Amino acid sequence: MTRSPHPAPPPAAHSHKPDDRGCVLGLDVGGTGMKGAVFDSGMKPLASVHRPTPRAQGPGTVVDAVADALAELGRTATEYRKHILHAGVVVPGIVDEDLQKAVWSANIGWRDLPLAALLQGRTGLPVTLGHDVRAGGLAEGALGAARGARESLFVAIGTGISASVISDGRSVRSGGYAGELGHVVVEADGDPCACGGTGCLETVASASAVAAAYTARTGRAVSGAADVAALTEQGDPAARAIWNRAVDALACALATAVTLFAPQSLVIGGGLAEAGRLLFDPVEAALAARLTFQRRPVVLRAELGDRAGCLGAGLIAWQEAGRAHVSTPTGALTS
Repeated sequence: MTRSPHPAPPPAAHSHKPDDRGCVLGLDVGGTGMKGAVFDSGMKPLASVHRPTPRAQGPGTVVDAVADALAELGRTATEYRKHILHAGVVVPGIVDEDLQKAVWSANIGWRDLPLAALLQGRTGLPVTLGHDVRAGGLAEGALGAARGARESLFVAIGTGISASVISDGRSVRSGGYAGELGHVVVEADGDPCACGGTGCLETVASASAVAAAYTARTGRAVSGAADVAALTEQGDPAARAIWNRAVDALACALATAVTLFAPQSLVIGGGLAEAGRLLFDPVEAALAARLTFQRRPVVLRAELGDRAGCLGAGLIAWQEAGRAHVSTPTGALTS
C-alpha cells in the first residue's frame, strides 16, 4: 500500500457532515496488474494499492485477489476515519453493467460471472462493476483530455484495442458489447484474429501486432511496439512499412467511428500513444483525408495515462453513492 505523502487530516470529532468522513474505493483490474485507491469527495487519492493479477492461477484466484485488494483499501479508509460509501471495480473484456456481470474475458478467463455480487459477499461493501476502457473514457471526459465534451471517443491501444463512446454525456454500453473498435474489419483478406474473425484492427494496429509483424518480416525480435517506433524514426524500411500500415488501419477504423458517433473529441491512449507525434501526426492526416461531411473531432493524447481506469472506477463509485466529484484530482496514484 502506497499512501499520499500529505494525507488529509482526520475530521474533527464534532463534525457530522457526510463529506468530512465519506470516501469511495476505486479498483482497476488489468490482465497483469491491479491499481486501486481510496478517493475523497474531490477525487484526491488518500492511499493507493498495486498488486499483480494472478491470472495464471485461474479466475477463482483472481476473484480472491480482487476481494483482498478491496479489503485492504477498506482497512486503510478506516484508518483515515473515512466512511466508505461505495466501491467501483472495473475489469477488461465484455462487461454487462446492467446485470453487473463479467460476461467474458480472454485475459482473465471468467465467463458469466456475477462479480459485483461475489465481491459484495466477500467484503461487505457496496460494489458496482464497470468496464476498464469505459471507465477510462469517463475519467478522461471528467478529469482529462476530453473535459467539456458531451460527445467523445476514447481509444485505448495496447495489447488489444478498445473504445469508450460518450454520447450526449452518457456512456454507450449496449449490454457490454459497445466500443469493440479493435474488431472492426480493416483488411478483408487479413490475418486471423483471436476473436474468430479475420482482418480485425487488432491484428494490424495493436501494440502486440506491430511488434509481431516486425519480427515476422525481419526475423529480428523486438521487445514491443516502442522498439518499432524507434526504428521507424531511425528510417528502418521494414519498421516504417509496418508503422504506416498500422496508421492506415487505425485511421480507417476511426473514420468509421467518427461517422457513426460524431465525437467532438477523439482521445487516444494506451501504450501506442507513447509514440507521440510519430503516431498522432499521420493518424490525424489520414483521418482528415477520409472525412468529407462529418464533424471533425479534435484529436488529443490521453492525459491520465494508466491512472484512467482507477480514476474512472472512483467516479463510478461516487455516481452510485449519489454524488459527483467536486474538483479535479490532486496528488497521484504512485507505484
